[in-house]
Amino acid sequence: MDLIPSFSVDHTRIVPGIFTSRVDVLGNEKVTTYDVRVTRPNIEPAVDVAAMHSLEHLIATYLRNDPDWKDQIIYWGPMGCLTGFYLILKGNREPREIFDLLLRSFRSVESAEDVPGASAENCGSYLMHNLAMAKWHARKFAAYLAENAENPEIFEYPRSERLVTEDGRQFFDS
Repeated sequence: MDLIPSFSVDHTRIVPGIFTSRVDVLGNEKVTTYDVRVTRPNIEPAVDVAAMHSLEHLIATYLRNDPDWKDQIIYWGPMGCLTGFYLILKGNREPREIFDLLLRSFRSVESAEDVPGASAENCGSYLMHNLAMAKWHARKFAAYLAENAENPEIFEYPRSERLVTEDGRQFFDS
């Protein structure tokens, strides 16, 4: 079985940032999945589940209401490892082109007074939110992005090196 692209990223070297995970063609339109990595995998703690859930609601609401971007947004949701989010957009832009959008999105969390859609009618786990921790993570990530805006490392995936056998098979260590 082929290793999916997101598992080909060297998670021992990735830093928080904005990365192109994959580009797909659906019909005659390109769709790009971005890896928005908030914490450093296996080094920093993962984002608390309740805070991640709140960030999902807050930033999805922000993105889908941004007048310049709302028609391009397909999906915003957390990674299973709780170290970041996936953003899926129509088109194919370089990560630097969505930097300002994501910086504004994370900065917008600071002024939130409540979590949109955090009711039994609107959310499948409405009691599992933590606005205070969501604000903390958003503030930390926004500051990191602003400080590293010119650092190419926050826009380029570190790829895992895989040994390829003579007959073309990839070797994966355990």
